[in-house]
Amino acid sequence: MKNIISLSTVLFLGSLVSVHADVPNTQSELLKTTIFNWNDMVVQKAPNGEKRMVLNSPTSTLARLHLHISTLNPGEQSGAPRLHPQEELIIIKEGEVEVYCDGKTTMAPAGSVIFFAAHSVTAQRNLSKSTATYYVVNYDTQIKK
Repeated sequence: MKNIISLSTVLFLGSLVSVHADVPNTQSELLKTTIFNWNDMVVQKAPNGEKRMVLNSPTSTLARLHLHISTLNPGEQSGAPRLHPQEELIIIKEGEVEVYCDGKTTMAPAGSVIFFAAHSVTAQRNLSKSTATYYVVNYDTQIKK
């Protein structure tokens, strides 16, 4: 059970932030009550670690709810610092992450919650000797026309 994040937690956390504009909807039907089992998630390998896309769908109250889980290998970075147009919430599941935001770095150990304000330049780097895994949550309240 420790590897499952409940949908109610996702919906609560999602209510705090907005969506990645560059991630297309992967489902057109409204998201229904669902359990996303860690062991059933498709792992997308990357040079710096791996990613699990959990959901990117409309709900009955949101145009889109997005959640993915990133795992960074030791010493790896999420990518070059980049400007985010939306807010983003990150929950560190395991490891210790160095968080870069607008020219400052801060350490975020397992259990930490990071909120990036809109229009921030951000990146994460794993300083652990093992992998660092974190949940990324955002949403869109507007239906695009």
